[in-house]
Amino acid sequence: MDQIVAQAMQKWPNVPHCYGWLALDARGAWRMCDEQAQRHKLPGDKIMHTALVGFINRNYGADENGCWYFQNGPQRVYVDLELTPYIAHTDPMQGFVLQTGAAMATIESAMLTEQGQLLLIAPGQVAAVDDRDLAQCLADLRMDGNTISDEALLDWIAAPQQTLTWQKSGTTLPVTHIATENIATHFGFTQKPRQA
Repeated sequence: MDQIVAQAMQKWPNVPHCYGWLALDARGAWRMCDEQAQRHKLPGDKIMHTALVGFINRNYGADENGCWYFQNGPQRVYVDLELTPYIAHTDPMQGFVLQTGAAMATIESAMLTEQGQLLLIAPGQVAAVDDRDLAQCLADLRMDGNTISDEALLDWIAAPQQTLTWQKSGTTLPVTHIATENIATHFGFTQKPRQA
């Protein structure tokens, strides 16, 4: 957290929280959701200002209830998550980088949804892989140790019965199935925090 943010929190401790105005999409972009976007359930405008994106990334965290937020000075701005709290992008030097710019911790397992979304699980983190990087990641899947065809993968997604693994950097990780609607509950976060 930025020092100026911590100081603002101490100076103005009782600023009301903000809900519904900031979102993280499934490609890792921050989106500003004004009243019109909220009213019409639109994704909101992508935030393109580099300094603002960096500020959000540095001051992003979760509360004790699994609600993710951006600490904007003294105000906590809760984030609507399209998919997961983190979105991972492939990086030739660091392996996987989160939308915050941090390298992803050591990946322990992976999950695939019924829609073919790949989730990477590390200690204290779950990150969906940006769909633009998905083809590269799916090439590392193996079924019963063998390269998997697109048809076999679609069959597994529909009815996961055989052993699916993901081989990355000399490590073989188990891949399990999860329904998209169960991701938030399984990992203990709230996709759309709202005032109680």
